[in-house]
Amino acid sequence: MPAAIEVEGLTKRYGTVTALDGLDLAVPAGSIFGFLGPNGAGKTTTIKILASLAAATSGRATIDGVAVGDGEPNRLGLIGYLDQAPRFNGWMRGTELLELAGRLGGLRGDIGRQRISEVIELVGLTDAARRAIGGYSGGMRQRLGIAQAILSRPPVILLDEPVSSLDPEGRRDMLEVIGELREHSTVVLSSHVLVDVERTCDRVAIIDRGRLVTEAPMADLLDRFAQPVYRVVVEPDRTDGLAALAADLRGASWVSSLEESPDGLRIGVRDGPDAGARLLALLAEHRVAVAAFERLRPTLEDVFLQLTARRSGGPGE
Repeated sequence: MPAAIEVEGLTKRYGTVTALDGLDLAVPAGSIFGFLGPNGAGKTTTIKILASLAAATSGRATIDGVAVGDGEPNRLGLIGYLDQAPRFNGWMRGTELLELAGRLGGLRGDIGRQRISEVIELVGLTDAARRAIGGYSGGMRQRLGIAQAILSRPPVILLDEPVSSLDPEGRRDMLEVIGELREHSTVVLSSHVLVDVERTCDRVAIIDRGRLVTEAPMADLLDRFAQPVYRVVVEPDRTDGLAALAADLRGASWVSSLEESPDGLRIGVRDGPDAGARLLALLAEHRVAVAAFERLRPTLEDVFLQLTARRSGGPGE
């Protein structure tokens, strides 16, 4: 699949601080691309460079084959952008902001008005669109920000924390909108809410300290890096044998982690199928009254914590 965004050796320094350190990245066209990393990893810096809002110290980036750095992708209408903390003129009405964004994106006349009506309904601002933005809640401003980013159907849309101010229902609705954008755009989605990324994105890149840690399709990433985890729940008021079982597991070479709770255990293991059989044998040996025993599906959060902990020399080392 051709790349909508290509980044090669991208470096950004702020004095003695290196925000990006030779970042290499390729974002396939038509993907919803999750862009993840710990605080300070360089995510927002990368997005601002791609949006021509910051200049790289060295390296190169292209959007749809057009070089980034002189604002050319913006002038050609290739980019839609939402800042992680969108700020709009409070005196403007929502419709006025979208009319301005439409004109900048080449939308005018009846076509522009029709498209503005569509995105207002799409992001759930029908009742508020003609009110002054100064009276909007944080969630409403974020909805408006998404609306202006997608208004002209640009080939590439850069979204930095697009649903952070929304309530759970609003997050669900906006993630559905974002997921449907792959029909005509490539979306780069940066978020700290990893469950949202896992639900919405088909590919993920993780960066740390300004460098790429890994990039892969979501399913491949979960299969490759997430360690198997089992959960044991005991019958209420029947915890006999649980403490002895936990003691045995803490000393087992095939156990990578152990979390205890009043009603059971969560056990990370190094060899999934064999470990499951060993766990069942130990449960029988210690006569644990089992209410539930299951192998948990790995999550993107598991992978993220494992990979970033490795690089920082933490528990994942």
